[in-house]
Amino acid sequence: MFSEALLCFGAYSASVDKEEEECQSSDETYIDSIFPEGKDVNACILQAADSVGIKEIPTYEVKMGEHYDWMKKTQESFHAVEVTEGLWIVPEWQTPPDVQATNIILNPRLAFGTGEHPTTKLCLLLLQGLIKGGELFLDYGTGSGILAIAAIKFGAASSVGVDIDPQAITSARHNAALNNVGTDILKLHLVPDQTCPSSMNERADGVAEDQNSNQMGLVSEIDKCDVVIANILLNPLLDLADQIVSYAKPGATVAVSGILSEQIPYIIGRYSQFLEGISVLEMDDWACVSGTRKTNLTDC
Repeated sequence: MFSEALLCFGAYSASVDKEEEECQSSDETYIDSIFPEGKDVNACILQAADSVGIKEIPTYEVKMGEHYDWMKKTQESFHAVEVTEGLWIVPEWQTPPDVQATNIILNPRLAFGTGEHPTTKLCLLLLQGLIKGGELFLDYGTGSGILAIAAIKFGAASSVGVDIDPQAITSARHNAALNNVGTDILKLHLVPDQTCPSSMNERADGVAEDQNSNQMGLVSEIDKCDVVIANILLNPLLDLADQIVSYAKPGATVAVSGILSEQIPYIIGRYSQFLEGISVLEMDDWACVSGTRKTNLTDC
């Protein structure tokens, strides 16, 4: 979970190895993470640890390595993924293995969401079953835009994707174009981060100037949605529960993911006041919790 948080707070990559020789005991885990030059690694580690509830900051060492084309290396490691029969996530630079399938063409760039992670797969499988045609969908923490685009391909009338990272918005817009999803049916909003220090919004790296005023619009302008999914991290899911649920119509489905199976009780405890008929999907120790918004709730 900590390695996932590092990615969300500015790391290019994070690999986990319990067998690494640097580990001094069997209960230690070694994480090798790569950051862009000039990144405040200390701040990133502090924020990532806090976001997943780690009280004791992990011991770490920073080494300056050779300059690599990390975008190229990401492309080399990202291959077509069959989420389920007839549903593929295909890199922009590859030919779809099954042209008759529902193919979501993707170039994640520096945004989370390639379809390979269990939480993304769980959300896609849930979304595929929920969309019957004509729904309004909200992707809270859209990343690469994969869920917002998938909803349109499944038959939703429109999708809204929101994120705190300008690079995610740029990536999602690029991926929407790859899938011939127009701006009339997929709206993207860059919003302020409400759970972390303002420095988190400094991840623009020059991308912010590419955003227009419409994308900077307040999320409060979004219509009530039939389906809302937030695939982010445990602490933001707990902190922002009221806001996430507020975008859903009474009786609409709200799903949250990005959590480990062992964290399910925290999510159910937080969301049971808002949702009924709560159910859980699990894959490889990761989980997606969903339910329907109660009809007697008052908006925040």
